[in-house]
Amino acid sequence: MKLSNETVMVLKNFSSINQNLVIKSGNTISTMSAMKNIVAKAIVKESFPSDFAIYDLNEFLAALSLFSKPELDFSEDFVIIREESSGSKSLKYWFSDPSVVTTPTKEIKMPSTEVSFNFSSDTLSQVQKAAAVIGAPDMALEDGKLKVTDKKNDTANAFDTDLDIVNTLGQKYQFWFKVENLKLLPGSYSVDVSSKKISFFKNNNVNIEYFIALEPESSYDE
Repeated sequence: MKLSNETVMVLKNFSSINQNLVIKSGNTISTMSAMKNIVAKAIVKESFPSDFAIYDLNEFLAALSLFSKPELDFSEDFVIIREESSGSKSLKYWFSDPSVVTTPTKEIKMPSTEVSFNFSSDTLSQVQKAAAVIGAPDMALEDGKLKVTDKKNDTANAFDTDLDIVNTLGQKYQFWFKVENLKLLPGSYSVDVSSKKISFFKNNNVNIEYFIALEPESSYDE
């Protein structure tokens, strides 16, 4: 088996959410952060032949990078990585015990949502850059805007940008996110937000989606 560039990008993105990963047989890969406040799922081009666990995903990706065109041959307890069309070098990579790896155990069902918007690639990039520049840990969605600031500091610097937001019930809202939880693959997203303090980000070009928990201060006045 060969992994597509898109699948490798997904694995790199998932490694930023959790270094552990369990891959089930088939073409769906999912991960969950250690704090259980981010769950991500992707449908990839490849179909994996069996279940296996990786304890250190960054190490596994580094092992792949030793080969210019890696081919993977899966066994029950390990995978052999070889150079395509060449038997001159190979690497045996052992799988982890699944019991020591954090992984989602059930499907998340998104509750009814009150607010939705399109999160363009440019806006996502601006938000992440602004947060780094002004040292802002928080992002608020309110009054048709996204604001990046520090919610614990009334005089904190703040960056905001307008959004075209659909508010189905027309009530006032203030939804708080941790910027560090926006561990999204670059691209544009359709976003739904629920007053149950959970959000759903679906990439418009890649078959990948994220459930991200809101902060406790979030509110929606019904």
